[in-house]
Amino acid sequence: MNDDELERLFREYHRPLVRYLTRRLGDRDWAEEVAQETFLRALRQDTLTSERSWLFAVATNLVRDEARKDDRRRRRLQLLAAEEQERVAEPAETSMEQAQEQAQEQAMARRAIDALAERDRLALLMREEGLDYNEIAEALGLSVGSIGTTLARARRRLAETYEALQSDAQRRAGGSHGAH
Repeated sequence: MNDDELERLFREYHRPLVRYLTRRLGDRDWAEEVAQETFLRALRQDTLTSERSWLFAVATNLVRDEARKDDRRRRRLQLLAAEEQERVAEPAETSMEQAQEQAQEQAMARRAIDALAERDRLALLMREEGLDYNEIAEALGLSVGSIGTTLARARRRLAETYEALQSDAQRRAGGSHGAH
């Protein structure tokens, strides 16, 4: 692949690839690193037949290869979030309460996404980035006919998990106020 082809590929696919990886990894800097490695690998290819699905497949495989680093970073982020919640013991203003609620909602959404089976999570994130069924199937090594079922199942499980997390959080909040 020559420099002009790589530049075009980068212009066209860098942003969606980084968005996908950021959602997948929860870390923008790490997503940028994986995207850069993906484009370096593209540079080494003579030709790419299905550019977008090839890029997403390579990026997904790089993420799988680095799963241990992902686990360490998640634990570190969870520890930092817990330390921050302890540090902010009493929100003094409504805006702080709103920020805390928003952070809790985001954390619940992340937990719900993380609770999905990997194939479901990846299919959902790729679809969110605009990949079509053929591209998702190729990137994940699945049949095109199974993608609709996979996405429907992933959406249903995501909604169920998120609702269960919300209910659990509401029960804990209600129980901490001591109703008689």
